[in-house]
Amino acid sequence: MVLTHQKFNFDDKCLIEKVIIQAPFRFAVNFQNEACFIYFTEGKTKINSPSEQTEIAHQESVLLKCGSYFADLLKYSNADRFEILVFHLYPDILRKIYKNEIPVFLKPLLKNSFIHKVATEDVIKKFIESLYFYFDNPKLVSDELLELKIKELVLLLVKSKNAESIVGLFSELFTPRNLSIKEVVNSHLFSGLSINDLADLSNLSVSTFNRTFQSMFNDTPANYIKAKRLERAKELLSVSSLSVSEIAFQTCFNDVAHFSRSFKTAYKCSPTEYRLLLKRQ
Repeated sequence: MVLTHQKFNFDDKCLIEKVIIQAPFRFAVNFQNEACFIYFTEGKTKINSPSEQTEIAHQESVLLKCGSYFADLLKYSNADRFEILVFHLYPDILRKIYKNEIPVFLKPLLKNSFIHKVATEDVIKKFIESLYFYFDNPKLVSDELLELKIKELVLLLVKSKNAESIVGLFSELFTPRNLSIKEVVNSHLFSGLSINDLADLSNLSVSTFNRTFQSMFNDTPANYIKAKRLERAKELLSVSSLSVSEIAFQTCFNDVAHFSRSFKTAYKCSPTEYRLLLKRQ
């Protein structure tokens, strides 16, 4: 549940917003024509993109390029409150802010990652803290101030530990990357996501996602994922000393009995029997 929501607009678009959320809550967005910087003042979660899953904790931040994302905001320890600051980075607004000084990061280059975790630094924390004064005194906020704040954020990100240059950090943020259904599925074989989640990350309804996958690969997504997880489990039984229950957990089988039954159906022996057979050989 959203407890409070404050935002500052620029050219009739939300540029900066602060959201306080009570868990449980699913934060799901599709950034079609923008990149986004998100700072978690409170809370910890995993952000899912079409190609990766990234853990984020309090006082950490991420840059997200154009694409679909979701994060399940769940209760953690004794806390159930999340506080998030979001900066929406629109190419047209950045061009306007920089006027004739268009920075090179607005020239898109195609790369693979959707999520950039930003190195935690005191200067970024101080910058975030400075914004709270304006959320408490919104009448002081003007377009000129918002321009300065966006420029300040960009400068701090460029100077952060994980940014070798403006191009290296920003160039890909404004280039949408459409992954195939199979790429989305393969990227999340061991993320524990549901078919509904994978359909959301593919920007498809569940029925269209299932139908398209079936027509392309002559198999259902659920069967394909299960087969890949069992292949991984078979490999771990061969090369690791992990217990059967640990392997079941690592391959996203939450129930060891179900894992053993599925393994036996696929390979005609139980996980324990398979490991014993390898030792005899």
